Amino acid sequence: MASLKSRIEAVLFTTARVLQIEDIAQILETEDIDAVEEAMLDLIMDYSTRDGALEIDDENGYILQVKDEHMDIVEKLCPVELSKPVLKTLTVIALKGPIRQSVLKEYRSNAYEHIAELVEKGLVSKTRDKNGRSFNVATTPKFAEYFKLKGDLRSLMSQDIETLLKNSTTED
Repeated sequence: MASLKSRIEAVLFTTARVLQIEDIAQILETEDIDAVEEAMLDLIMDYSTRDGALEIDDENGYILQVKDEHMDIVEKLCPVELSKPVLKTLTVIALKGPIRQSVLKEYRSNAYEHIAELVEKGLVSKTRDKNGRSFNVATTPKFAEYFKLKGDLRSLMSQDIETLLKNSTTED
């Protein structure tokens, strides 16, 4: 049977999203959280000592990812192609989210079309509001992972949205 460390590596490789130790233990169907954590630390050390293109980021959980110095290759092979207007809408969602679609429409005239594209690409999620008549949109973990955002994303919210969009019109 494969070692716990190898099994954890398989989980990280397959999921391609941030996981907590408890998530990994559940996937591996083990209750020995300490053993999973110890194997994870060994795996992190393995990756940090080899001269490879991959690393395990452990800032907000654990994810196997390509090192920054090789991201040009990833972007060439797996680009998330967003037009400038859609990217501006995504910026508003990232800075102000979760945000109601109706409020987003005030900032971005084509917000509904942009949201559909962003949901399809997995960068934002859309959930029904408490009142049931509207939707709230927010960025997803895929958004943070793709744009290599680490730490507390709330610091982004302190940005002034008007300044950020200063040179853009609501038409694009």
